[in-house]
Amino acid sequence: MTKIPKIEFARRRTELMKQMGAGSIAIVPAAALSYRNSDVGHTYRQASNFQYLTGFPEPEGVAVLIPGRAQGEYVLFCRSRDPQIELWDGARAGQEGGISLYDANVALSIEDIDTQLPELMDGCERVFYGLGAEEAFDARVVGWINAVRARARQGANPPSQILDIAPMLSEMRLIKSPAEVSVMREASKLSAKAHVRAMASVQPGLYEYHLEAELRYAFSAGGARHTAYGSIVGAGANACVLHYVDNDKRIEDGDLVLIDAACELDCYASDITRTFPANGTFTAAQRALYQVVLDAQLAAIAQIKPGNHWNDVHDAAVRSLTTGLVALGLLEGDVDTLIADGTYKEFYMHTTGHWLGLDVHDVGRYKIEGAWRALEPGMVFTVEPGLYIAPDNRSVDPVWRGIGVRIEDVVVVTAEGAEVLTLQVAKEAHEIEALIKRAQTTAGSDRQAQRATAL
Repeated sequence: MTKIPKIEFARRRTELMKQMGAGSIAIVPAAALSYRNSDVGHTYRQASNFQYLTGFPEPEGVAVLIPGRAQGEYVLFCRSRDPQIELWDGARAGQEGGISLYDANVALSIEDIDTQLPELMDGCERVFYGLGAEEAFDARVVGWINAVRARARQGANPPSQILDIAPMLSEMRLIKSPAEVSVMREASKLSAKAHVRAMASVQPGLYEYHLEAELRYAFSAGGARHTAYGSIVGAGANACVLHYVDNDKRIEDGDLVLIDAACELDCYASDITRTFPANGTFTAAQRALYQVVLDAQLAAIAQIKPGNHWNDVHDAAVRSLTTGLVALGLLEGDVDTLIADGTYKEFYMHTTGHWLGLDVHDVGRYKIEGAWRALEPGMVFTVEPGLYIAPDNRSVDPVWRGIGVRIEDVVVVTAEGAEVLTLQVAKEAHEIEALIKRAQTTAGSDRQAQRATAL
């Protein structure tokens, strides 16, 4: 069962139906099963909008909301109980569980949806549905509408409009409740512990996938069985590849290691990036570039408070990064001109963050009517400036080439300012060095003790 209380799901459904108004019907499908190969399925993960409204964890489900319906506003179509199938695949909630466990007013078999859903549509003027998300299900929705139209001579009243449900749900999901923040705080703490474990495990001679294994162990041991996204473990020049996921390079002495990885808990994502030296000591160039990125991140976080705007965070990071690049000699010229011309983008080519929630790149507009959105309490997003000096960049001194640094934390806007949810993992250069050196010294002592015992 989800950590979000059932009353909150009910509140969400009520709010959505209030926005829909009378004469409407909403259709929200569960995620379809997907297969890795042959009949071997991928681990199931519920569709975010369906999860947000129902908390129902199974596939082959459809949530139907009909404001003001006397026989029950929330109708859930789901799989029926089947002892033979459940013997192989595990228990199902069934229609009884859909009502008793997940608060549906009415629960019907998914096998009956093609006959029952047109009946529910009859008399509704508007259908709210996320067109375009899944072509096959789009066709089914149109088919149900046509089934009502086919009975018009018998007095049926088919819907006359199909409206996109996504904008309403996106705005609702953007502002997190205290319960949602609590789950994300827990996911962030588990992810932070995993990063600390990976830092403490690093040694030259390991492979990137060894650190990925440490991350996965920590996630699962903490109760989070799923990653929020494919883990990035990039050593050396691989840190300059923004979405590097091969994770198969040998980690060499002198490499920086960039890890962008986090777990998902109860379908809510966390997101952390740290960069650290494999041998426990930054080189002078690595440390200088690292400090520029850290200063930029702190400057960006300082801009997070209600009333400031989304772009204030990014602009603060860009100004700090550009100033630092000029100070290091990697850029030349006036800071304002370099920003206006976008010259800094050679080394910093992405934005400073993104919304976070049920999706790692969560829903919600960044601009409203062309203007950058004002920050509000309950918004959760990442702050992740970085610098990436390509290994083949001949315009810079060789000492800088192949260095990639990114530092990322999860931040929630509060009434007073901001709360960083991922502070449990070190990010000051001296703290990182101390953590790794301490772990490597302990590991070395353990190996010596083992050899002495063997002798």
